[in-house]
This record gives sequence, C-alpha cells and structure tokens, in this order.
Amino acid sequence: MKKSTQVATGGLCSALCLLFMFLTGIIPFATYALPAMAGIVLIAVATENGIKTAWVVYGAVAILSIFIVPDREASLTFIVFFGYYPILKPYLDRIVPAILRVIIKFLLFNTAIIGGYAFTIYVLGLTELMEGMGDMGQFSLLILLVMANIMLILYDFALKHLSILYTKWFRVKYLRKF
Repeated sequence: MKKSTQVATGGLCSALCLLFMFLTGIIPFATYALPAMAGIVLIAVATENGIKTAWVVYGAVAILSIFIVPDREASLTFIVFFGYYPILKPYLDRIVPAILRVIIKFLLFNTAIIGGYAFTIYVLGLTELMEGMGDMGQFSLLILLVMANIMLILYDFALKHLSILYTKWFRVKYLRKF
C-alpha cells in the first residue's frame, strides 16, 4: 500500500474515532459504548495498514481526546482500555492454553480500569467520580467491577465476530480485497 494511502486512511479513521469520542458529550449515557465503538474502528486500521499505523492512530486519538472530548470519563476509558485492546486482541488470542488467555485478558482489563480510575481520583483529584456512590461506596464499586468484567466478555466476543465480518465480508465486497 502506498504511504499516502496509508496516511489518508489513518487520518480518516482517526477522525471517525474522534467523532465517536466527541459524541459522548452529546449522548451522555454512551460514556462506555462510544469509546468501545471508536476502538472497533482500529480493527480496520490494523488490518489494512498494519499494527504500527494502528498504534499511531490510537496515540493520536488518545492525545486529541484529552483536549476536545467533553466527557473525561469516556476519554479515560478509551485511553486505558478500549483504544488499544482491539490492536492487542489478535496477539492475546494466540496464547495457547485457553485458561491462561482468559486470565491474561481479565488481568489486563482490571489493571487498566482500576489503575485508570485510581489515577483519576487520587493523582488528578477528581473525586466527583466517587460522590455518587453514597454510603455503600465499596460495595457499589465491586458490583460495577463485576458488571465491567461481564462487559469485557461481551466486548471480546463482539470484537472477534466484527473482525471476522470485516475481513471475510466487508473487505471482499466493498474493498475488493481477497
């Protein structure tokens, strides 16, 4: 692929990712769904332009989302997990014992999410994230973490099938690549 085509595709995919991220300010209940959709765009970048370009697009979107995305929590979730997980997923899926693969995915996810929120709360001092928890704050956090882990299973499943759909159907039908 020509370098100019690679740059143009990366720029268009970056713009699409930023559009999804910017929409979190307009659609406030999509704080987690839209960053996940922005991450899905990186499947196409990695497939068409390679892993290096996908990492560059992720970095550009991560940096720009800090400055232009109104929903800071959405930016945080994209940066700490949803942005790079679609790039890493093909490599994680190559881990041979399935149980080890699952353990590594859950460790990566939980470390990223807990670390990101701890950084936001304790280093940046954004304690507003904890104010809505009330008296049962730690129990609420545990329930949220369990629900987030269930979401990881669904997101991983969706990424697998969307990647297959992209490579087997979309590339063949619309891009004429076999």
